[in-house]
Amino acid sequence: MEVVLQSVRTFLRVPKIPKVIRWCHTNSSGLSYFHKVGKYPLAYRTIGQELSRVVSEFGDRQAYICVEENKRFTYGELKIQADRLAAGFQAIGLTKGDRLGIWAPNVSMWPIVMFAAARAGLILVALNPAYEAPELEYCIHKVGMKALVTSESFRTKDYYDKLLQIIPNLNTFSPGKIHSKRFPFLQSVIINSEKYFPGTLRLSDVESLATTSQIGKIEDQQKFISPDSGCNIQFTSGTTGNPKAALLKHFAIVNNAIDIGRRVELENKKICMPVPFFHVYGVVATVMAGLSAQANVVVPSAVYSPDKTLLAIRDEECQVIYGTPTMYVDLVNKQRERKYDLKAEIGAIGAAMSTSHLCREIINVLGLKKLKALYGMTEKSGLSFGSLPEDTNEQAFKTVGQVQDHIEVKVIDSAGYLVPFGVPGELCARGYLLMSGYWGDEEKTKETLGDDGWLRTGDQFVLQADGYGKIVGRLKEMIIRGGENIFPKEIEDFLASCPQIAEVHIVGVPDKRLGEELCAFVRLRAECESFTEKDIKEFCKGKISYHKIPKYIEIVTEFPKTLSGKIQKFKLQQWFEKKYDKKNMLRTDL
Repeated sequence: MEVVLQSVRTFLRVPKIPKVIRWCHTNSSGLSYFHKVGKYPLAYRTIGQELSRVVSEFGDRQAYICVEENKRFTYGELKIQADRLAAGFQAIGLTKGDRLGIWAPNVSMWPIVMFAAARAGLILVALNPAYEAPELEYCIHKVGMKALVTSESFRTKDYYDKLLQIIPNLNTFSPGKIHSKRFPFLQSVIINSEKYFPGTLRLSDVESLATTSQIGKIEDQQKFISPDSGCNIQFTSGTTGNPKAALLKHFAIVNNAIDIGRRVELENKKICMPVPFFHVYGVVATVMAGLSAQANVVVPSAVYSPDKTLLAIRDEECQVIYGTPTMYVDLVNKQRERKYDLKAEIGAIGAAMSTSHLCREIINVLGLKKLKALYGMTEKSGLSFGSLPEDTNEQAFKTVGQVQDHIEVKVIDSAGYLVPFGVPGELCARGYLLMSGYWGDEEKTKETLGDDGWLRTGDQFVLQADGYGKIVGRLKEMIIRGGENIFPKEIEDFLASCPQIAEVHIVGVPDKRLGEELCAFVRLRAECESFTEKDIKEFCKGKISYHKIPKYIEIVTEFPKTLSGKIQKFKLQQWFEKKYDKKNMLRTDL
């Protein structure tokens, strides 16, 4: 077998083949298929075993700095706290496979609860801290949640009041003994607070229930948790209908994180992390990738703040910055004002599409040496494309990087056939990183994940012969104007090059004659408030085709977005339809 492998290696190392595609298989017919075999073998480990591995060698290395809480702890201290809490979860009756929700902003308990759940064999359900009571109710029902850990509050939201809206008699139950007809599975609500709320347990109370003997047994239990078992449920941020609950495996999260750590060059680095913990960007690219690379994660604030993030980058001398495009727009604008002396060298950008113009500004204004492009999705346990250490900044500006190790990708047309390299189509992926499925929804699972193991992403994508790729847009966002297919990203990239424009997002809106028209929502730079809709259209003339020039241009001061920083384009469309008469496309606010 080794002889065969050596022969393959020898063949793949023919000097004429570029370094970046040595460990891959592609399609000799020139069609969009690429398999990145991977130079390093996959690790058959659970999250809990990965924590043990790192702590055994690097236990005294700083793990987290939560600036706003003024808390710091090492990986060794993280494991001690996680094991105590894991034993406490077992003491209140949680057993392997039970679903444990966490409903909290970016606070220090988040990674502790995550590792405690993994070490106890539980499935952690990551909930958006911005959820209102009906959204929380849906999630508890959907996955049969047995326990819920929360913070005391989020922004102006008092979580206990929200819980009373969906469990009106919560304050009549004994702590840990909820008996609700509406939530037959739910037994415990655990609040991270010094105060006592009737019917709930305090997080410190759960920790104190664990005996020394029970804590000592947690390490021995790790061998009885399978790397192939589910460990994390992520609710997709759907724009229509209720979100789907994607079940992710230990094996997928651990290995995706290891690859991210290598590509983003996280080893022993200090990472500024303003992205939310509940998102895969937080769980996989931050918590797990940080662990595997023995990195130090700096959390600027419980709720994203550009000011606090920039201060954390400066004061903690962070070497790596994480962020979404929207967050980077904020950071660039703030740095222009503050002109801080920043030490950061690497920026990682993902979770939404970005423009080449923004990428260049990130490098120039924040003073970075490298920008790393990241691309993935919840159903793929994080990333499926990313920049390599040897990539140039130009590659990061123009692509989302190369296929992650041990993954197959292909690009297909509407009939399911491969398109040639360089031709847009729907991106599909196959490999270890795919979700197990949507919890309790076999029909939707089959729509996304085929019997052949290929997952359809819904992303319009261009794959190159060297395994690098470019996002064209979401298939559902494609605008069909009088029979012409138009992808918003192309026009967004173009308009972003206008010096007066800070940020722009394009949506399709109804049109009586053409079916759809383009509407550009534009945020201007602070010093360019006199720039008008007419000026923007003049900027477009002679530079892009007439049918790509937006018919409607709306100047805005901010955009509706999710907590993870994604622009909610459906809300822009809703706003447009309120402002304009949908039938005749005439303004109704004149």
